[in-house]
Formats: sequence, C-alpha cells, structure tokens
Amino acid sequence: MKDTQLHHVPVVIVGGGQAGLSTAKCLQEKGIQSIIFERHEKFHSWRVNRWDSFCLVTPNWQCRLPGFHYDTEYGGTDPDGFMLRDEITEYLDAFVETFKPDLREHVDVTRVAPQPAGGFRVETSIGTWICDQVVIATGGYDTPIEPDYARALSPEIMQMHSVDYRNVDQFPEGGVLIVGTGQSGVQVMEDFTRAGRDVHLAVGPAPRSPRKYRGRDATDWLYDAGHYAITIDTHPDPHKALTQTNHYMSGRDGGKEIDLRQFHVDHGVELYGSLAGMDGTTVSFLPDLTKNLDDADKSYVGIRTQIDAYIAAQGIDAPVEPPFAKVWEPEVERTELNLAEAGITSVLWAIGFRPDYSWIEANVFDDRGKPKFTRGVTEQPGLHFIGLGWLNTWGSGRFLGIEEDSRYLADRIDEQLSTKAVA
Repeated sequence: MKDTQLHHVPVVIVGGGQAGLSTAKCLQEKGIQSIIFERHEKFHSWRVNRWDSFCLVTPNWQCRLPGFHYDTEYGGTDPDGFMLRDEITEYLDAFVETFKPDLREHVDVTRVAPQPAGGFRVETSIGTWICDQVVIATGGYDTPIEPDYARALSPEIMQMHSVDYRNVDQFPEGGVLIVGTGQSGVQVMEDFTRAGRDVHLAVGPAPRSPRKYRGRDATDWLYDAGHYAITIDTHPDPHKALTQTNHYMSGRDGGKEIDLRQFHVDHGVELYGSLAGMDGTTVSFLPDLTKNLDDADKSYVGIRTQIDAYIAAQGIDAPVEPPFAKVWEPEVERTELNLAEAGITSVLWAIGFRPDYSWIEANVFDDRGKPKFTRGVTEQPGLHFIGLGWLNTWGSGRFLGIEEDSRYLADRIDEQLSTKAVA
C-alpha cells in the first residue's frame, strides 16, 4: 500500500547498484543519512541481466568498492583472474553487509522534481519523500536498443536482445545472426561457437584490445602507465572517449583476446559489415566490414604501441612479441543475405541501451537527453549523477573508479548540506 504521508531524508539515492550503494557507504561514513530506492533488487543488472557464462573483462584487482577492495578487505585470492557472474554478486552482497544501508527494493521512482524553496520532491510507488539532495545512480541501461526496421523482419525469425540472453539453449535449431561487436556481442558469439552453432556476425565499429602483452595483462600495463588516471577534462579527444564503444576482449578461461578474423578462420564465423536494414527474411549490410576490422586492429596495435613506449621509457625488461599480422582479410563484402536460405533462424541484438530520464524534471540535459555535469555534479543544486562512463575517468562506469567518484560526490553533498545549514 502506498504511504500518503510526506517523509523527509537528507539524501535520496535512486538505484541500488554498485554506484548508488557506494555513494551511500561514503555518505554514511560522513554521518549523512540516505535512503536508496531500487526498482528491482540490489545489483539486479549483475544478478539477473547477465548470461550464464558471463565473467568480468577487467581483472579482479580492479574491483575497488569504498573500503572493500577485492584483494584486501574482501580477501579475494585471485586478483589477476576474472570473476564469474555469481562470484561478482557474492562480492557485491558482502560489500553491502559491511554497512547495512537503508535500501528499499522493488520501489519505482516515478518523479524527481526540484522544489521552489530548494530541495526535491521524490515520488515513488510506496510514497513521497522530500529531500535536500538526490543522487541518480540508475546507469545508462534502461531501454534495450533495437532499430525500427527490426519490425520488418519476418516473424519466422526469432529475435532477442542481449539483455534477455542467458544461454544458447534459448534459441531454436539453426544459425544465428548476432548484431553488434561490443563486449556483449563478441562474448555471446563465443558461446554459440562453443556450442557448435552456425554463427553470422554483423561487425560494427567497436575497437578491440590486447589481453596479454609482453608478459602481463594489457590493463596492468595501462594502469601503471597512468592511462586510467586521465580525466575527461585532460583527455586528448574527449568526444571520442564519450562516444566510443568499449574495447572488446574476454576474461574467459583466464583471459583472452578476441580477434574476429581468427574466429572466422578457426570457427567459420561469417562476418558482414554493419546491419543496415531488414525486409522479410532478407537483411542488408553496409560495405564497411574491411574498415571496421581494420579500425579495430588499429586500436589493438595502438594499445600495444602505447605499452611499448611505456616499457621503453621506464627501462623495463619485458619479453618482446612479434608484430601484429592479419590472419584473414575479406575478399568480397556481402551486402545482402537471405536468412532463410542461409539456415538462420534467429537474430540476437547486441547494440546497446538508451537511458531514460523522463521522470526527472530538471533542466540538466542536453539536446540528446544526456545529463550535463562536472564530475557528477549538475547545475541544479543538489542533483547529482554517478556510475556513468567518463564521469571523471575511464574507470567511472566500472569498478575501478567507483570509490574515487563516490567519495568525491559525498564530499560535494556534505558541502552543499553544510552550506544550507549555515544559511
């Protein structure tokens, strides 16, 4: 039953993932009361919206929640490994047990509105709260993206978005067309190849990264070189940083590279350019396969070159590896395919999500509906965002940067609450 009384709390946090709960932990350390509303249950995206074989892409040592690092406070024994889905949720659940936040699960927040005298009115499925500060920690994964032309695909062909994917057994017999080559698309592709399925892949512009290089994980080298400490304000190409798809690689089997050319050679994965349209059982592709593969390799080689430069500058004795060489190149780019004739019975969309901030009544969004802020602090006094990519650094939307971001935001909230108290 919905409570009709008005409740007051200094800070409302919307979203019970690692970003929202990390902020609550940092506020608690400052003696600031907060309440967290989560529309599902805590860590829902990890617990429910991940497939069965899911594992981290970054090493476990990068899991650094506030005061609860994987290899110290949590006592994890495999810092260079990659936790599986259930291991991730165990780590997150253990974090919450360290501070017992005021977390209200299965609560929808339907409206956040600034009040004329300051503060906010937060309307939820269980009642209304008045607060001084609001932290939006819902992430950017509200609405799965499927293009309009997906509706023109024959109903004979099953369609599924990666958010609903759990395992290959959900799909009918026959081939699958996977659309998108971000981290989700390429890892699901490997699931299907391991199951011996016929896989077709629409290759987008996502970049790729080496995994192990010159004796260490590439992310270890990049961390030591200060790459992950670069802020969005000092980044040489901030627009690229904000709009580029994540580099793809895998943490599976102890960590590996994903080379789509190699998957074509070793597993017969058929590669096409970006998907351009659908009509019945016929799909069309852009003639950009060669470009997309080359661009991904350019990113891959660029990271290797960056690591080489760091090793040379520091005078580090590290093993030398042979230069990169392509194992395959497309001779002809196919721009049309009849799915029925090719034996393809399903399409899996792995082209991302859109955020939904329609319930926030504040002038803090740009023309594309993305929030505007400086390190999560908006121009609307008391309204903040956390857990988004490049909030400050590369690690902001990941485990690596959440402690720094949440502590910074807690400091700003403390300052704003103190200023109001003095006034």
